[in-house]
Amino acid sequence: MDVRVELVELSPAALRALADGDLAAAEAAAPVPLSPYLAGPECRWVWGIRAEQVGTDPASARWITRVVRDPDRQLTVGRAGFHGPPDASGTVEVGYSIDPEHRRRGYARAALRALLAWAADEPAVTTVRAAVAPANVASRDLVLAEGFRAVGEQIDEEDGPEIVYEVAAGTRLR
Repeated sequence: MDVRVELVELSPAALRALADGDLAAAEAAAPVPLSPYLAGPECRWVWGIRAEQVGTDPASARWITRVVRDPDRQLTVGRAGFHGPPDASGTVEVGYSIDPEHRRRGYARAALRALLAWAADEPAVTTVRAAVAPANVASRDLVLAEGFRAVGEQIDEEDGPEIVYEVAAGTRLR
């Protein structure tokens, strides 16, 4: 089943409220209803990083993590975005997470495809990167199915060992 998603940008106030775990304040500052998952422990650290990032570099706001919303069901199902603007080589790194209540329904695939389409439309982007924990088989299979290829390994300060996958921007768009 193909699902449609929208990636909804959040204000700095909504990012900060989510980082603080304050769902009510986040919803008051957000353009769409949010879910408890987004203000929960699995997501708060990401919002904290993004709130700080936007505080020091306001222009990065248009690139960073957004809310994944199913417009047909009027339902917020997770988060997805880039880690920031393209680096000097034109690379952006994707990140996504779907609420466990809504996993295995195609939302991660739809969100990744939306990010790939976004990257393809940006002249400054040449490469899209995904760093995946070796045990995260679902994410590995997803990026491989979307044309990514393993290019190396890294140790992430937050997540530990990761396999780095990349795809040229604009390839395999459906």
